[in-house]
Amino acid sequence: MASDQGPPSLQEDTIIVVLGASGDLAKKKTYPALFNLHRLQLLPKNTSIVGYARTKMDEPTFHGKISEHLKNVDSGEGKKAKEDFLKLCTYVPGAYDQDDAFAKLNKEMEKIESGAKNPNRVFYMALPPNVFTVVAAGLKKNCYLEKGNNRIIIEKPFGKDLESSREMMGKLKDLWKEEETFRIDHYLGKEMVKNLLVMRFGNPIIDAGLNNKLVDNVQITFKEPFGTEGRGGYFDEFGIIRDIQQNHLSQVLSLISMERPKSFSAEHIRDEKVKVLKTVPAIEAKDVLLGQYAAHGDKPGYKDDDTVPKDSNCPTFAALTLFVNNERWKGVPFILKAGKALDEAKVEIRIQYKDIEGGLFEDAQRNELVIRIQPNEAVYIKLNAKTPGLHMGTLPADLDLTYKERFEDARIPEAYEALILDALNGDHSNFVRDDELDVSWKIFTPILHAIDEGKIKPESYPYGSRGPENLNDFIAKYGFKRSNEGYVWPKTSVQKVSGSGKK
Repeated sequence: MASDQGPPSLQEDTIIVVLGASGDLAKKKTYPALFNLHRLQLLPKNTSIVGYARTKMDEPTFHGKISEHLKNVDSGEGKKAKEDFLKLCTYVPGAYDQDDAFAKLNKEMEKIESGAKNPNRVFYMALPPNVFTVVAAGLKKNCYLEKGNNRIIIEKPFGKDLESSREMMGKLKDLWKEEETFRIDHYLGKEMVKNLLVMRFGNPIIDAGLNNKLVDNVQITFKEPFGTEGRGGYFDEFGIIRDIQQNHLSQVLSLISMERPKSFSAEHIRDEKVKVLKTVPAIEAKDVLLGQYAAHGDKPGYKDDDTVPKDSNCPTFAALTLFVNNERWKGVPFILKAGKALDEAKVEIRIQYKDIEGGLFEDAQRNELVIRIQPNEAVYIKLNAKTPGLHMGTLPADLDLTYKERFEDARIPEAYEALILDALNGDHSNFVRDDELDVSWKIFTPILHAIDEGKIKPESYPYGSRGPENLNDFIAKYGFKRSNEGYVWPKTSVQKVSGSGKK
């Protein structure tokens, strides 16, 4: 376990190097996040941002490319903020595997740092994983400050299985200290994921109900309404489980199921996440349902992409059931569902409680605690109430905290804003620790190898559907009961509902 004393907050004289600056991730996520932090005056004093990539282009061209994804910058304060931000941004073209190219980058940084008392360097690797270790080695050899603070931020995927992850992380650990390394899983920066610890440990009434005595099942769902859209060749190398479940959804699972940490320090939080993941056995084939989307209407199927092998066994949908074998959760199924080309965009946690005992109310539905991560962040509890009127019927109702209604003036930051700010502040709470990554891969690697070897086949499902036809049967096998989806909160008066005919 790393020391609980984290690295210092960077207050001034900081260079942020964005490696892969010409790529989509940098243009669509990294630079807009840095711009918003600049606009909110949250970057360290005297910050400079250096873009580095293999693409040769001049600075005006580079500024034009990153400006395309900055929002609300056409006039007034926004236009001025953009102009000031672009003054911080320079660009250096160079190879990822040549010492002389990194030496050129280092000279550019030394020029910027001239006169700085306490220089700091943050390297953000918005790069494909096949160059992670090469670039990390080049930076350490040529661009590392011997006197000052150095940080390296790494994007997933962190390997393809336990073995490759250990190999990659081992090489990185030989070069960079754990306290200097920030492994981003951007879901940990989302507002409602960060809210999980407060929801649980700030509300005894909620945390007391999260156990196998009251909870029947937990579903963590990730749905995208679009397919691979030209990225089929890249996606086929990884698949939906590596892309979403092994990282994003297993992180959410650990935050729901972990025990109360000693404090909210980074290491105490991550200690508890590791402890709970160690109680989760490897996923078994009987607890897996796979799917692969097919053409429907004018929408192409996954294998219609010319970059995808026609015999691909790669799942674009997966439902996986995991079990947390500790005293609190033993016997409760955690169903992790993720898929592309589905019927809607949604990420949510649905905790379904057990049925009411004794049969007092025949129409009573199960209580549910639902945390909607996106879109339209919300927390709501589904419960039963008496039907308004003179008879003793039950009515499903919601206690609803929808953020855009309750906090209409609040700005919810993008995940990358929160995580980059955490890295600048030296806060590892929302980053993945090395042992946490290792134990997560142990859960998923056996089933991933079985899929890669063709031992488990995906079922076909139409583009725009809920997923494979057997999905309802699969989740019902683990106790999930579908509630009355057609329910709408009644707008009529008590008199009308009770049958008096009055308005």
